[in-house]
Amino acid sequence: MAETEITAIFEKHGIRPTQQRIAVYSYLLAQRNHPSADTIYRALADIYPVFSRTTIYNSLNALVQAGLVRTVNICAEEQRFDADVDDHGHFICEKCREIFDFEVSSDVLERLCPTGYRFSKGDVFFSGVCPGCCG
Repeated sequence: MAETEITAIFEKHGIRPTQQRIAVYSYLLAQRNHPSADTIYRALADIYPVFSRTTIYNSLNALVQAGLVRTVNICAEEQRFDADVDDHGHFICEKCREIFDFEVSSDVLERLCPTGYRFSKGDVFFSGVCPGCCG
C-alpha cells in the first residue's frame, strides 16, 4: 500500500501519520505472519536505524488504539500483531510456532457468545499441527 494511502487511513482514524507509524503499519500489511514487536524492530532496524524498540512499541500501541491493528495473544511468551482487524480466527502450530488466519463468520461468533451477552467482536484460537509439520 502506498504511503499516501496509509496517510489517508491514519487521518481518517485520527492518528498522526509519523514515519515510524507508517513504517510499522506498512510492514504489518505486507507481512501477514503475525509478528511480535521485536520481530518488527529487527526487520525495520536496517532500513530505519534510528528506530528504537520503544519507538516500535509506541507505534504499535497507537495503531492498536486507533483500531488499525489488533493484538494476537495466542502465544504465552509474546504478544503478536495483526493488521487484519476483521473478525477471524487464529491457529498456532505447536511445532513451527507459525500463526495462521482462518475465516469465522460473525454468526458463528455470535452463537459462541454466552446467552444474554451482546457480541461486538471476537477471535477464536486453535492450536495443533499445521499441514507443513504433519508430514
